Amino acid sequence: MAESQNMSSPIIWQDRKHHLWFPWSFTKYYIQDERLMIKQGLFSTTLDETLLYRIVDITMVQSLGGKIFGTGNIILKTKVDHTPEIILCNISKPLEIRTLISSLVEESRKTRNVVGKEFYGQNDGHNHIDLNNDGYCDIDNEYTDSHQ
Repeated sequence: MAESQNMSSPIIWQDRKHHLWFPWSFTKYYIQDERLMIKQGLFSTTLDETLLYRIVDITMVQSLGGKIFGTGNIILKTKVDHTPEIILCNISKPLEIRTLISSLVEESRKTRNVVGKEFYGQNDGHNHIDLNNDGYCDIDNEYTDSHQ
């Protein structure tokens, strides 16, 4: 498993869930290949993967203790049926990571040419149709004024 991580693109960010502001846990968060990965467990391991372009809202929550020790939670709202809300618990430098994730989400959407009313509220002159609900435009009918 470690070999497959090394063969992919580099890990952009990684951290662990902190307890009492120390990274002593078996929950690891990292971003790689335009995906947010959450690896949990010691004896039995679960790896949860979310494509970055599916993240639609990012919230940072930081307690007084978190402000003192530099940790906090990031809450991600996603367009995923399995986990519509993902919480990155007690990570270090949460404000910086929130900004990083936000820019990576926008970059991923641009790279994949993701369009849709759930991501963008403006009409860009095209009628984008997503037939299989994967976030990609399957049919692009450009509006014309030819029949008026």
